[in-house]
Amino acid sequence: MRHTYILVTAIVLLILMSGCAYPSNELKKNQTPNQAQLDMVQSSVEEYQERTSGLLPIRTKPNETPIFEKYLIDFNLLKEQGVLSEVPGNAYENGGIYQYAILYPETEPQVKLIDLRITDELRNVLLRINTYRDKKLYPPYGEKVGPNLYSVDYEKIGLDAPPVVDSPYSEALLPIIMDTEGNLFVDYRIDLNSALKEYEHYFKEGDDIRYLLAENTPFLPAYSLPITIKDNEPVFMTE
Repeated sequence: MRHTYILVTAIVLLILMSGCAYPSNELKKNQTPNQAQLDMVQSSVEEYQERTSGLLPIRTKPNETPIFEKYLIDFNLLKEQGVLSEVPGNAYENGGIYQYAILYPETEPQVKLIDLRITDELRNVLLRINTYRDKKLYPPYGEKVGPNLYSVDYEKIGLDAPPVVDSPYSEALLPIIMDTEGNLFVDYRIDLNSALKEYEHYFKEGDDIRYLLAENTPFLPAYSLPITIKDNEPVFMTE
């Protein structure tokens, strides 16, 4: 995961910008998750698999792509097979703010959503950080929040408050954090703390509890790092 500054910047910008510039359609149906649309795509994916001997209608992504951003649904493949007549109105491809992706592609594929508003916020902060690094070289580290993880010193990049994103799971504001290379991530520990209390689970220390959010909600915890449980609290995994 460690790369040179230039390579990291190029890769992160490529990943983030691939989904951030969604069309500016403000129809309400395009701004909310819709269970009927999720069910429709789920059925289409299952029928596609039946017709293609188990293949999934996904875009090819590099192996190193983080797990929750890796298996994006290719709606063109679904339409070509005749298993989907139209792209959901809230999908990025149809002017919405969500990317449709698959959880558990090799065992029990489940259709989930990635909130592209998060992608937008990360891109905006990344651009500010890169401007800062053009002059200072090192990332604008704030306080340490985990193993090799730091908050963003917002004052150094010209912000009035620490950078956050709106949680897709709750009304919480989730911190944006960075690693020692300046890569940005979303800190989902607030939502995971609530999820540990809300959902029945059998996770133990060393397990990646991000799946508690992915399995029990329509959304994937995109742009995150592995988090485990220790003393009944969510903590970042050590390397």
